[in-house]
Amino acid sequence: LRSSESKDAQVSLSYEFKKFKLQDKVCNINPPYKTSIINNKMVNFCRSALLLAALAPSLEASKVSSSVKVHLPKDLQGGYDHREALFGIPPYGGTIQQNVMYTGKDYDLCTPFITPPHWKSPFILMVDRGGCTFVQKVRNGQHAGAVAVVIADNVCQCKHEDLCTPEPNTQCEKHEPIMADDGSGYDITIPSILMFKQDADPIKEALVKNTNVMLELSWTLPNPDDHVEWDLWTSPTDYVSMQFKNDFREAALALASHASFTPHMYIYDGIEAKCRTDEGENLCTTMCTNGGRYCSTDPDGDFDSELTGADVVKESVRRLCLWEQFGDDGVGLEWWDYVRSFSENCDSADQFNDEDCVKEVMEDLNIDYDLVEECIFNHGDLNGKDKNDLLQKQLDDKAQQGVVIMPVAYVNGVVVRGALEFATIFKAICAGFASGTAPFICTECANCENEKACVLGGKCTTKASNTVSTNTFVGSLGGVAIFFTVIGAALFYRQQMKMRDEVRGILKEYMPVEKNGLTAVDVDTAIEQDDDDDFRMT
Repeated sequence: LRSSESKDAQVSLSYEFKKFKLQDKVCNINPPYKTSIINNKMVNFCRSALLLAALAPSLEASKVSSSVKVHLPKDLQGGYDHREALFGIPPYGGTIQQNVMYTGKDYDLCTPFITPPHWKSPFILMVDRGGCTFVQKVRNGQHAGAVAVVIADNVCQCKHEDLCTPEPNTQCEKHEPIMADDGSGYDITIPSILMFKQDADPIKEALVKNTNVMLELSWTLPNPDDHVEWDLWTSPTDYVSMQFKNDFREAALALASHASFTPHMYIYDGIEAKCRTDEGENLCTTMCTNGGRYCSTDPDGDFDSELTGADVVKESVRRLCLWEQFGDDGVGLEWWDYVRSFSENCDSADQFNDEDCVKEVMEDLNIDYDLVEECIFNHGDLNGKDKNDLLQKQLDDKAQQGVVIMPVAYVNGVVVRGALEFATIFKAICAGFASGTAPFICTECANCENEKACVLGGKCTTKASNTVSTNTFVGSLGGVAIFFTVIGAALFYRQQMKMRDEVRGILKEYMPVEKNGLTAVDVDTAIEQDDDDDFRMT
């Protein structure tokens, strides 16, 4: 990535701990870790974590759930390869088809943009790559009224060098640019994509010539049947998705048997991070369990505090055991209740690893604490050196699915783009049902202006701005009918009066006789019947 966009690639690991970012300075381990070998292993672990975070978008980028098609002009028609942004809210199950407007080479959209007067909304905005982060460009495009933003790459990819014409004095890139969140993309509500240079150049050329370009962006999810499977990769210290986990319980309950949920705990492989020796010694100490096998970053960044990465690993396996006990129905209300209650009562530096707090939470929810602890031990003692089956499965699943960033949700095996929010995930799940098989909660609430309120109330009171309620439609139709009925009656009366006046005029012109001072049109002009007695034929 070029330096101007390097901020996009630096994926913050604040997803894993509150108000703390794992940066290079954190990897310079300080006392109390006295020995150099511990320092070196801790540094290796930190660097490995950072490397995973930096690689995350590149591994996810190739998994697109959208399509890009050009409808006009005819010589550019067809589908185009592209990459999706890791921020914004794509309209899953929907399509955006609008004319494309181009900012031009002289404007990089790194500052607020005022649209020219002749631009007609809605429109898709195309802008060249470079100058600032992708998030900043898309945000300014959103404020300018765009319904979507297309970033036009201006550097050739080395793998496309046979198809792409490079700009003067530029070299091809070996790695694709990643439209990552710079940490501030929470306010982005429109979708955005990146088009490769060889595809974007002809479109920009047409736009510069004032040729109308119509683009279609659509987002679909696999929807093979009437049942949806969705997964969430998170951790106990994933504070980005905390609000979502606290809110989505009711939606999971409303979806019921129509959708199956599976939670996954995101942990690090201590063996890959060189935290475990061949003899099974844990070189990363308080960051890992099971002799350095399963690790997590320190929640508060203070390696000398009582709260450690190993505490996060233990809470992770505890939640996996809760799901094992209560998640057979695909809903697992007890799991959602525990996560919410733990967040409200125990999620603090002094209580996170307090077993008494955990016991109180479970007691209030009628969950057997001893049974959960037994589950953890049976799958593999965290204080031992052997594997824990539940944690090992998380590492295996993470490697198999290519998951290296969290939080992230999957619906029917496809990653869901955009912020992990109630509306985004709910709409994505509802888009995963085959046509005509979505449950009532989806048909009623997926297109509601406030999806969460609809799910809680079981009824949509305000449809989205692009829809009209049945009562409003019928009332409006009735009003229009009455209006035109009144207008029609008035026109009919006016026409009748006009015709009467015309007839009077004709009679005045051709029958100007007078009788007792009256004109012919004012008297009865019929011929009086002759009296039979006064008329006889001879």
